[in-house]
Amino acid sequence: MDDSIFRAVNSTLIYIERGDEYLMLHRTKKENDLNHDKWIGVGGKFEPDESPEDCALRETYEETGLTLTSWRCRGVVTFVSDTYETEYMHLFTADAWTGAIKECDEGELAWIKKETLLSLPLWEGDKIFLRLLDADEPFFLLKLKYEGDHLVFAQLNGKQIV
Repeated sequence: MDDSIFRAVNSTLIYIERGDEYLMLHRTKKENDLNHDKWIGVGGKFEPDESPEDCALRETYEETGLTLTSWRCRGVVTFVSDTYETEYMHLFTADAWTGAIKECDEGELAWIKKETLLSLPLWEGDKIFLRLLDADEPFFLLKLKYEGDHLVFAQLNGKQIV
């Protein structure tokens, strides 16, 4: 049996906090980007032999120019889709760093007030985990199932919520 059909992408997503703001990436520059025109945190796919922490630190530096000095893994989000391969995303927040923000080749970086974040073009599932981050929810497991761009199922710590 070909087990390649059961493989999944591992990735990270990092929300860098500055007071009541997150550093957000408006994805506008990459071609064929499934996140095109959405606002997301920074992050990306694992490289060989990387841990979630390694990937989070590398992706943050590559996309922002910042070196994180204080971060926390907040949960794992499983994305299931009828269009894209399954993805296990390791979700982080960070509240300290060194360096200066540089231009990102994937879109525009901007500090966005947390209170206005949910009014931006976001994935529906992102709104769920952003609310969990805002509520300082302990480490969580979130499963999101999409059909096309539509969220059809969500499960938080084993309990269906959508």
